[in-house]
Amino acid sequence: MANEKSSGGSNSVFIEIQKALKGVDYPADKQAIIDTARKHGASDDVMSALDALPDQQFQTPAEVSRAVGQEES
Repeated sequence: MANEKSSGGSNSVFIEIQKALKGVDYPADKQAIIDTARKHGASDDVMSALDALPDQQFQTPAEVSRAVGQEES
């Protein structure tokens, strides 16, 4: 239960982000990532996390997740 409480929220945001970014052609810039997430109806939490990303090119979905993780720390 402790694991679920401490990491469940973050993990669900990462999962939502990856679902929202399905179909992104990498490398992709921040704006392309935001536009794709919006098109897929991403939640406000996901959009806030993506909006906080640095303005750069992302090479892979994992790179986006790492950048989101750094923003939440």
